[in-house]
Amino acid sequence: MELLTVGQAAARTGWSPRMLRYLERAALVVPSRSASGYRQYSLLELNQLRSLNELRRRFGVGIDELSFMVRLQREPALRAAVQTWLAGTQLSALDWEQRKHERLLVA
Repeated sequence: MELLTVGQAAARTGWSPRMLRYLERAALVVPSRSASGYRQYSLLELNQLRSLNELRRRFGVGIDELSFMVRLQREPALRAAVQTWLAGTQLSALDWEQRKHERLLVA
């Protein structure tokens, strides 16, 4: 298969050229570049675009959510901070009661 320009890839996948550029900035679908800097979409990127559209439709996932997931995979410090925060928000009923009683004793 020949390499496609951003316009050709948009026409084949139903995404707009502007959205393809946004997806690249979000690191969701990153095409190769020609020597002169033009985006070149191969079968791999076309399949990624089609499966991304299916993922969004099937699960109602937004581009921003998927972009954040990519960041979590690539940035270990961010991933650790989010995991720590999530652990703190998922208190058991016993933990909640203990904290309530601690606050009452202090007051």
